[in-house]
Parts: sequence; C-alpha cells; structure tokens
Amino acid sequence: MVTPKERIRVINHVKTLVLRHHFNVANIDYAAWSCELDRRAQVLVTADDLTFETGLRDLLAGLRSSHTNFYRWDSQPAKPQHAVGATLRSVKHEGAARWMVLDVYEESAAAAAGIHPGEILLAMNGKELRPPIEPAFRFGEIHNLVIGTLGNGNDREVMVTVPAKKGSRGRLPLVEPKSIAYEMLKPSVGLLKIPFFSGAFGIRFSKLVDGAIQALTAQGCDRLIVDLRGCLGGSLGFAHLVSYFCPGRIPIGYDITRKRLQRGYDVQKLPRIRMPSSRFGLLLCLLRFSVQDKSLVLMTQGLGDQPFHGRIAVLVNEWTNSAGEMAAQFAKDTRLATVIGRKTMGNVLGSTVLNVGGHYKLYLPTYGWYSPDGNYLEGTGVEPDVEVDIDPKELACGHDAQLGTAVAVVAQ
Repeated sequence: MVTPKERIRVINHVKTLVLRHHFNVANIDYAAWSCELDRRAQVLVTADDLTFETGLRDLLAGLRSSHTNFYRWDSQPAKPQHAVGATLRSVKHEGAARWMVLDVYEESAAAAAGIHPGEILLAMNGKELRPPIEPAFRFGEIHNLVIGTLGNGNDREVMVTVPAKKGSRGRLPLVEPKSIAYEMLKPSVGLLKIPFFSGAFGIRFSKLVDGAIQALTAQGCDRLIVDLRGCLGGSLGFAHLVSYFCPGRIPIGYDITRKRLQRGYDVQKLPRIRMPSSRFGLLLCLLRFSVQDKSLVLMTQGLGDQPFHGRIAVLVNEWTNSAGEMAAQFAKDTRLATVIGRKTMGNVLGSTVLNVGGHYKLYLPTYGWYSPDGNYLEGTGVEPDVEVDIDPKELACGHDAQLGTAVAVVAQ
C-alpha cells in the first residue's frame, strides 16, 4: 500500500503534468479542475487503494479527453480486448441485456478457448454478467465462462487462460494481439485484418504489412479489404498501411502539440514528414524533433502503383480506435477506399505514458490529430461511407454482413 505521503506526491505530480502537457480539446477550465483535485485530495490520501485509484481516474475523466488514465504499471484487471482479445456489444438475449462477442482477434485467448463472434457471455467465475459492467479479466489467471447463443438454449462452459504477459512500464497493460492476419477470400479478393499497429514506431509492423501485401498480390489479389474492426490503435505503422492506398506522396493528416495550439499555427508551414522506413531514418527524425516542436504533417511514403488501387474497402465498427480511425479517415477523405460498417470511437489524440511515483502511471494526451482539411475526429469518430451493421443471430451463424458488403463493393 502506498503511504499517505507518497500519495500526496503522486497527486501533485499528476496535477503538474496535466497542467503542463494535457492537450485541451474540450475547453477545460484548468483552474476549476485543479481546485476540485485539491478538494478531493484530502480524502484520497487516506483512502484504500481502490478508492484512491478510482478517485483519481474520476478526476481525470473530468478532462473529457480520450487516451487519459491512471493505473499501476502492473494493473489488474483489464478490459476484454486488452486481455483475451475480444470486443463486446450489449444486445438483448432472452429479454435481458447481455454481452455479445463482436470481434475475436486471431491467436488470442478468446480464440484459443473456441469463442466466436455472435456468442453471448452469460457468466464468469460463477457470477452473472450483465451490461453496462464489463467482465474484468485478470492477467495470468484462468477464467470459467458460460457461453450462450442467440436463439439457442444450449449453453456451454469454456476455460479462458489469460497470459501472464502484462504491459511494460512504458505502456498500458495489455496482451498484444497478433498484428496482422491475411487471406484470399475468393479469386482476386484479399483480406488484411489488423487488430493492432504494433511496435513503438511501426518499423517492424511495416515489414509485416509488406510481407502480407506481397503474399496477397502473388495470389492474384487486385481487390483489397482492410479490416480495422476492433482495432486497438497503436503505432505510426498505420501510415505505412495507408501508403499502399495511393502511388504517390500525399498528406495523411497532421498533429499539433499543446504549445503550438496555444501559439497558433499555419498548416502550410509545418514540416512534412514521411514515416521512417529504417532505424537509421528513425534516429534522424528523433534527433530532428528533439530540438524543435513536434507538430508536423505526416505524408504517405510513395510506394507506387498497386493492382488493387481503386478497389479498396475499409471495415470499421464502434471499437475501431485511435490509429485505426486515422487510417479510416484518410481513406474516407481521399476516397481512395470505401469505408464500411459503423461509426468509430472518436479516440484520436496522441498520448504519452508518464511516471508519477508509487508504481503509478499517468496516460495523458499530449497532441491532437487533424485530417489535412482540418477535420478533428476526437469525440466524433469516422462515419462510414456505407453504413452496415451486423445481425447478432446471423453473426452467430457465421454470416458477417459487413464483410459481405465489402466483398460486393470491391467487386464492382
């Protein structure tokens, strides 16, 4: 347990970092926020650990920004998508609200347990599961789940083993999903599924994308579906992905730091940068931006003509997050691909993980992301070009209406 004296230091550190670095997207009155933090601090310093952590998270929620959290670096428990590799949606099952499995990441704990999209989570470890409270999975533990199916009274039990792997001290705790999966759906139509843009700067992820694209085109792929449903976000690797959408070098979007936002800026005067393709290029970029403001326009890499250009679809849903949304917005704005599915989360701020003492971390947005025309996605999300929802009963039978629509769109 962290002592009251240590907690005071943690609270003061959180306050200082928020006032110095937080990217203010909601016109927050920091003076009022600081006063509220000081008022509650008197109670939080002597509370139990759970109340202390929950209280600080509640205060941070008052900043009304995504990518904002307070947690121990060995945090327990975790959200379903961060622990077992499955996203959930609240649906009606036998007259009551229940959690339906929406996305299942390949090679995840959920996939290993034989859990499929469209199935219903009825109970976990002997306790009934009901929205809005999400099931809380713990790293390194085995959980007993009762699974049901819409329109089918045959429930079953499965054991889900959550890996002991936790987030490092420099990132949010999660079991990192397999970055890329790909397959040919039918002659000429390739599918690229991306649940996570892995790696700190995306160089390793970029090589995985290259390998997947080469494998698909070698099999005759001249129509491409990029599945970003349930995408957790991740690194700069999304810029390499969208570079495959067009032959040349065009703006993807731009980020603005808090200082530049406060001073004012002219987008046309911001430096234009392509994602580094090597560690040497990355080093040069890091050196350049270590001595200047990190506001910049991010450009595609100019990867040349691809056989699927003009016949690309991007799938999104309510769990498409962060870098996945940036990729989807680029596709929509440029009309280089047709965006299909449901509106995305609207969580597109750039973030940093900061030490605040007592084994605690502060996850804080430090810059904003804008599309080339100045469109700001935070809190709004990406509206699909073609809105298609899934039918829970059909999904349970293996029919994916969103994917089926994408196949039809790229076949035109």
